[in-house]
Amino acid sequence: MAFDFQKPYGPAIEQQLRQYYQSLSEKDRRRFAAIEAITLGYGGIRYIAQVLGCDPQTVHEGMRELKQLPEDPAGKRVRRPGGGRKKTEVKHAALIQQVHDTIKDRTAGDPMREDVVWTDVTPQEIADSLQAQAVCVGPRIVRRILDTLGCARRQMAKVLPGGDSPHRDAQFRHVSHLIQEFLEAGNPVLSIDTKKKECLGTLYRDGKVYCQQAIPVFDHDFPSLARGVIIPHGIYDLAQNHGWIHLGLSHDTTAFACDSLRLFWHSDGQRLYPNASAILLLCDGGGSNSAHKHLFKEDLQGVVNDLGVTIRVAHYPAYCSKFNPIERRLFSHVTRACQGVVFDSLHTVLGLIQKTKTQQGLAVTVRVVDKLYETGRKVSDAFKQHMPIVFDTVLPKWNYWAVPQ
Repeated sequence: MAFDFQKPYGPAIEQQLRQYYQSLSEKDRRRFAAIEAITLGYGGIRYIAQVLGCDPQTVHEGMRELKQLPEDPAGKRVRRPGGGRKKTEVKHAALIQQVHDTIKDRTAGDPMREDVVWTDVTPQEIADSLQAQAVCVGPRIVRRILDTLGCARRQMAKVLPGGDSPHRDAQFRHVSHLIQEFLEAGNPVLSIDTKKKECLGTLYRDGKVYCQQAIPVFDHDFPSLARGVIIPHGIYDLAQNHGWIHLGLSHDTTAFACDSLRLFWHSDGQRLYPNASAILLLCDGGGSNSAHKHLFKEDLQGVVNDLGVTIRVAHYPAYCSKFNPIERRLFSHVTRACQGVVFDSLHTVLGLIQKTKTQQGLAVTVRVVDKLYETGRKVSDAFKQHMPIVFDTVLPKWNYWAVPQ
């Protein structure tokens, strides 16, 4: 079949060939041009090279590659190994050492670990210093070299304990023993704590959500811009893998913490544990359930008298609040469920927390405690003089019983 190689394809087809050719990678262009030339037969190489604007030698190279396709099934590389422009630090091997020498006097490190170092010099400052030494390099290349040296932009990690508490390990062993003892007896083990206070209103909150546009909020987080506060007090049941969040609208006081516990027992606890002989309460060492506050013990005694069930309290030592099970088993998931969403109303907060769940079966019950709590309360003299709290023989400052009176 003879072709008119002055015009074998019409202008529209030629335009489509060019557009498709430009959308391909370098290797695929060669092969596409070769296939078209082979299809046209005699004279096709010259014509296709003219239409696509490539060299005829490129078409010949594509034909050779087509014959080798079975030898290159993966086809992952566009260029042969070693092809392309070399990186600056590869062409100038001394550049990495020069960057290292520039920051060595501005580098700090961990006295206990030689592999942990950091510097306060920015890539732009390093590039300026090298350019002053007649080394032509920009901040982008400096960042790449710093990454090679193991220096990258990282955020601080709050993992170091703020101090050491005497008898820390002994209390941890005691708490572990108590948890096992109560679970084996079928008694409830409850971890309690108060989560960070949140403001209601169009205020900024950490986290991201899928949306078409960024959610507008106030440019300052002044409390005066809020329409109220919510104080989430949490109770986590280790056996049931269930959490209760009671949202207070007033203040985080010992009375609020104890009312939260009372509400849980009357609403769900008594139903879940009808034969409970005692409750194990795991708490932090400070806050509204402080181990050093007689006021918490007085309010807790009132709860025990109301419930008619003995409560055994075990506080975690100072600087160890993150080991309280509620932190990682409930609060972390509540934070994830609420992140990036504006707390514009109490109804919104209730809905978000209620949706908290995990693949391990965690569920959360949310209620509102709209009672107003007084701050600055003092423990009564009668309670101080005739304290019914029974202190344990093992580390009594952290372990004690509240028995119904």
